[in-house]
Amino acid sequence: MDSHAVPWLVIKGFGSHIKADSVSLIVQDRGGTNRYPLRDIRHLLIVGGHHLHTSVVNTLLKGGSVITFCDADGIPTGMLQPYGSTPDANIRSIQAATPARRYAVTIATRTLQIQRLHVEQLEAELQRSILYEGESDFLLDAVKEIEYLVKMDEIRRLFKLGSDMYYEIMGRTLDPSLGFRRRTERPHIDPVNALLSLGYAVLYGITGVAVVGSHLDPDRGVLHEGAGSLIYDLLEPLKPRCVDPVIFSMARGGIPEANYECTERRCYLSDDMTSELMEKLHLSIVPDRIDEYILNFRDALINNTPFQIRS
Repeated sequence: MDSHAVPWLVIKGFGSHIKADSVSLIVQDRGGTNRYPLRDIRHLLIVGGHHLHTSVVNTLLKGGSVITFCDADGIPTGMLQPYGSTPDANIRSIQAATPARRYAVTIATRTLQIQRLHVEQLEAELQRSILYEGESDFLLDAVKEIEYLVKMDEIRRLFKLGSDMYYEIMGRTLDPSLGFRRRTERPHIDPVNALLSLGYAVLYGITGVAVVGSHLDPDRGVLHEGAGSLIYDLLEPLKPRCVDPVIFSMARGGIPEANYECTERRCYLSDDMTSELMEKLHLSIVPDRIDEYILNFRDALINNTPFQIRS
């Protein structure tokens, strides 16, 4: 997807000089100079620490654009917008009025389907079954049953059961000495859960920036509740596609004991282990595809059309 196909531009990292002339936004960093047509930028997201010229602020605000500032993890800290402009209020009022169940069912069923596909691909790779008797039928039935559930608590409960089973199944493919049996809450005491959390944190930052860029309310979720709940919702079908294959493949290949240290309280990953994971995630997480995915969700809300999550 072309980076200009979405109405926002993300500048992340540290140390860039951000300027503007009459037609272009100019970003200078150690990699050189990039120019972006101002007419294409409806929302500028500045992630991390940079040098911002007031010419950028004045030019974008006069043109009706919005500027949002985020910390290095992609968490929004503040916004500038023209007087009288209410893009967030308009979209968020639609978001608030939309029945949550429709999107909860879509996200839950599609995530379980993608998780099941990951299991099938792994079975083909390993040339053996990793499912216990009855598990295949349960996962298939869960997808069908969720579509007929009415109460949100029931949808969340069945989704969690299916997701928990997926992680337990994946754990059977790993060396027991790694200590991974299932997905656990923080703080993690095994390296696989620690790696998963790190990978999901990277995915959260990229997805969160796109959610903010779309003017969606990141705290108004459907499957999850609370701060960042919409981001956590939209992460669910991304995790088994962008992060899980990378980390479980690394774990099946063996994680040297020198790359982590586990105590009774938590597991610490070495710098080498973290760097290796980041290199692999750089290839598996494609921000342009996530931008497109979030934009599709926003457009489905605005147009009151079905939200389709592609394979």
